[in-house]
This record gives sequence, structure tokens and C-alpha cells, in this order.
Amino acid sequence: MKTSFQIKTTFRVPPSVIYSAWLDSEEHTEMTGGEAQCSDLVGGRFSTWDGYIKGSNVSLKRHEEIVQRWRTTEFADSDPDSLVTIRLSNHPLGCQMILEHTDIPDGQPDYEQGWMDYYITPMTDYFDSQD
Repeated sequence: MKTSFQIKTTFRVPPSVIYSAWLDSEEHTEMTGGEAQCSDLVGGRFSTWDGYIKGSNVSLKRHEEIVQRWRTTEFADSDPDSLVTIRLSNHPLGCQMILEHTDIPDGQPDYEQGWMDYYITPMTDYFDSQD
């Protein structure tokens, strides 16, 4: 049985800042602390966290939504990619981000905690430091 989860959080910057940072190699690296090679094109490939995560952009709605095929080096070659959807919207604090990670193959580690530790917390620190 495949797993999925959703994380909802806010950042003190507008949605456009999160959207742009997510799809820019240099800024993605800065906001997470892991080396990233990103693309802002539909079908474009990406690699983050020093090659631990790889995938491609399925669809992009400027400043609103990013949908990516996603896998780690822990996926078996026979495992299909999982899907990550990032929805961004205006919020009184700046931006609400809803991250939904679906179709995670059985036997994978706790990616929900990984998102918190390696994305949400570093992103919060990164964007808060830009005040």
C-alpha cells in the first residue's frame, strides 16, 4: 500500500518568493543547505540534497503550484516515482504552503519528518533571516 501525507505551513514572504526559490538552483541550495540543480520548465529535471532526491517538473502554475515527480536514492529501481504537489497562497503572514506527497512506495523511510527537518525548518530559518 502506498503512503501519502500533507504538511501545511506558513512563511513570512509572498508566494512568489517561495515559488521562485524552489525552482532556482542557487536559491534552493541556500534555503535548504543541500546542493540543488533545479529547473523552472515543465518537464525539466531536478536534483536536490546532493543527489539524494531526483525528479522532474510535471506542471507549474506561476506563484501558485508546483507538481513534481520525486524519488530518493532509497527507492528501488522498480519503484515508480512518487508525486509532490506544492500549493502556495497568500496568507496574512505572507504565504501558506501546502505540501502533499503521494504515491510513496511501501518500505520507505519517514519522508514526512524528512520534509520537516530538511525543508520546512531550514526554509523558515532562511526566509526569517531575510527580514
